[in-house]
Amino acid sequence: GRKVTVEHPLRFQTQPIVKSGLGSLEFTVAAGSCVYINDPQYDNPSKPYGGGYEIFQTIAQQNPTLMLWLGDNIYLRPTDWTSKAGIYRRYARDRALPALQSLLGGTQHYAIWDDHDYGPNNSDRSYVHKASALEAFQKNWANSSYGLPDTPGVFGQFTWGDVDFFLIDNRYHRSPSNAPRTPDKTQLGSRQFQWLIDALTSSRAPFKVVVSGGQVLSPFDFFEGYAQYPHEQKRLLDAIIERKIEGVLILSGDRHHTELVKIHPDGFYPLYDFTTSPLTSRGAQAEREWQSTARVPGTLVTSKRNFALLHFRGKRGDRSVILETRDAAGKLLWTH
Repeated sequence: GRKVTVEHPLRFQTQPIVKSGLGSLEFTVAAGSCVYINDPQYDNPSKPYGGGYEIFQTIAQQNPTLMLWLGDNIYLRPTDWTSKAGIYRRYARDRALPALQSLLGGTQHYAIWDDHDYGPNNSDRSYVHKASALEAFQKNWANSSYGLPDTPGVFGQFTWGDVDFFLIDNRYHRSPSNAPRTPDKTQLGSRQFQWLIDALTSSRAPFKVVVSGGQVLSPFDFFEGYAQYPHEQKRLLDAIIERKIEGVLILSGDRHHTELVKIHPDGFYPLYDFTTSPLTSRGAQAEREWQSTARVPGTLVTSKRNFALLHFRGKRGDRSVILETRDAAGKLLWTH
């Protein structure tokens, strides 16, 4: 019964009604992935993997309309992923981080997961505690929906303003990444895949943001990504093109580096995959991908913790989105 006092405002907002005669609707989405919070009891204290927690306060200072968490939002340790109690313990410990509080208390949050907040590294549908992981995720993230009545998972959809966001689950139904690359190898599973294509087809939003834990358009298959699932990746792109689905933009995490990947299918508009990572984990160098011809020049960020901002602007019928990457201090690194 004791009142808890905090130094930052605690608030949420309802959305403005999008009326047919609305002139313009501007809002900003913050996004990021890979949140490693050091735990000396389980980690190597001489070589901490996480750091730079001030990035959360920097994001809060940007005053985003909402925050999208793109997976690896916590890092389960071996002592965590072997039990339901361990999964809940990791959530409780990480959520108590003081630097997180102003961001958590100041805006709306939507989330998906990747391997580290689902289970072990590179985990897939064979993970035996995935039901407990899903339960814990639902208790800690207030998404508006989870899966379908006959298909569990963290996937779902929400709308902000006139933009539709499609959250996908690349773990619960995933074939092992090192399984043979046969036509039935899947990331999403048949029911989620069909839902995604149908939901994109039904959407009338000027932008349809597909939110994925791993990269979707990158051609590199050295690490986890859709390139390791070439048949399903092709079916997804073919369906978007065949159904003439307009305004698709992909937002992804996982890779411990940031980049904007662009492909331009023949006779179609350019498709972009905005990868943003890491928030507090250690950055990667991406040496094997330095010369990527799919990357928009000037958008690669390595070895530096960073976050994304997506600014939706313009009048109805003439909407645009400005993509930004900023470092932990808020410095603009690139914009597109």
